[in-house]
Amino acid sequence: MKHVAFVAVLLSSVAAAATAPAAEMHKIIKPDAIQWGPAPPQLPKGAQVAVVYGDPSKKGLYIIRAKMPDGYAIAAHWHKKAENVTVISGTFNVGMGDKLDKQKGEALGPGGFFGAAPKMRHYAWVTGETMIEVSGMGPFDITYVDPKDDPSKMAKAN
Repeated sequence: MKHVAFVAVLLSSVAAAATAPAAEMHKIIKPDAIQWGPAPPQLPKGAQVAVVYGDPSKKGLYIIRAKMPDGYAIAAHWHKKAENVTVISGTFNVGMGDKLDKQKGEALGPGGFFGAAPKMRHYAWVTGETMIEVSGMGPFDITYVDPKDDPSKMAKAN
């Protein structure tokens, strides 16, 4: 009987803990209220990003959006954790490998999805102005296959 009481208390405390963060993270954002800013230094200049859920610099679920101008490209890179990308508008081209090769990528239009496993080497470029939504478990990171492609290191060198 003691075990049943213990299990009941344990389950009720687990349920309470599980619902608390959900209530704290409740969020509604209308499209015109999304706050855009420049991309972080680890991404090439020209894109704008908005955090719509969570905090990509911390542990936990994050969702960000990125708006990129025509021709914007991200050199071959990988992430420590899985990355999920949904195309909202425009054309997002993605390929696998150690070097950006526009002959080998696949074009994804609105509604298209790309999921990258941890440490999967991939690259991307856009055709036309493009908006994507990226989700994953933080903290967000990006490691370029060729360190010379890292825009944050290029900025320091100049």
